Amino acid sequence: MNTPITVVGGGLAGLTAAIAAAETGVPVRLFEAHQTLGGRARATPPPHVAHEGAHVFYADGPHYAWLKKRGFVTGLGWPGVTDFAKIGFRTDDRIRRTPPVGVLRAQSRKWLRAPVDVDFHSWAADRWDATTATRVANMISVVTYDADTGRLSAAFVWDLFQRAVGLNVPGVRWVRGGWQRTVDRMVTRATELGVAIETGSRIDELPGEGPVIIATDLDSARRLLGDDSLYGTSGFTALLDLGVTKDRRDRFVVFDLDEGGFHECYTAQDNTIAPAGESLFQLQMPVRDNESRDATHQRLEHFADSTIPDWRSRTTFRRTSTAKGRTGALDLPGTTWRDRHAIDRGDGVYMVGDMVAAPGMRGEISINSAISAAASAVAAVRKISGSHANIESA
Repeated sequence: MNTPITVVGGGLAGLTAAIAAAETGVPVRLFEAHQTLGGRARATPPPHVAHEGAHVFYADGPHYAWLKKRGFVTGLGWPGVTDFAKIGFRTDDRIRRTPPVGVLRAQSRKWLRAPVDVDFHSWAADRWDATTATRVANMISVVTYDADTGRLSAAFVWDLFQRAVGLNVPGVRWVRGGWQRTVDRMVTRATELGVAIETGSRIDELPGEGPVIIATDLDSARRLLGDDSLYGTSGFTALLDLGVTKDRRDRFVVFDLDEGGFHECYTAQDNTIAPAGESLFQLQMPVRDNESRDATHQRLEHFADSTIPDWRSRTTFRRTSTAKGRTGALDLPGTTWRDRHAIDRGDGVYMVGDMVAAPGMRGEISINSAISAAASAVAAVRKISGSHANIESA
């Protein structure tokens, strides 16, 4: 089996595809345009380790079983008991300890099934009321990065809401060291398996030999494949990372039911990502239509005033940024994940990432699609060589 599989892109999807394929003994080569691997899972260097958006894993899907089996998500961190008393909900520009009654009712209706072909706000307002519909949609904006989550498919939003903040056994997992630690482990494993990795290597045309797995964002895939249909709906949010000296008044997690913002303290479960005596926070605020980034950041700082009192005088590290097109696909009314861009593009070309036709949310879509594409690519190589392959799915 000398026919190689080529992976273009060294983020979470590309590394997953390369490892899954290389585990079968098929030769794999991976090209990454940047000098470092990891894509959106990359983090800032110590002592303040910050990511491009919320960086947690959910342990209730097949993607996590795949990661766990290979030791990529070992060394978990957990918040302290007292941290959970610092969870809050912003309503009417003040922080309260519990969600409003209407939101609590929605959280308890786990058995409900929302329609695919109706927008969430219309469906939820009809079932409860318009205020509750808006608050529930804003509560899940942490996942969508969207300032108008209520416009999306009711089924899509409801499933995310129940999975992320419903009254379930918590599925959230924090890896100490953040996603960067997971990426580093994946790079080590890929290297051990013999994956030929080239960083700083931009691919402008498809290689002529063997299957190719495109693990880039849609813009890069569109240019590489010459396919003008490769567009998708995704979120746009402003981010604020803050390292501050510790203060008992600081909140652990706050859901912004007014504007869709989100606040989390990551040192509550991982004291390795900031210097001793400091806390590291990330706050996000979705950008509204026709709103400037400066205006969004002003709203974000106002939010920080209520979650991290006197943060300006305590700041030791600060980073502002925006994240656009980085939440995975957002399904509009009448669509599901099955209507997204196909993984198999034909002629031995596969496309993976968080915007393709695979289940999950955000990075989970990348992992699930990469495992699927790797299985197909290996099967294509084995067909050429007349043998058979078996990709582990968990």
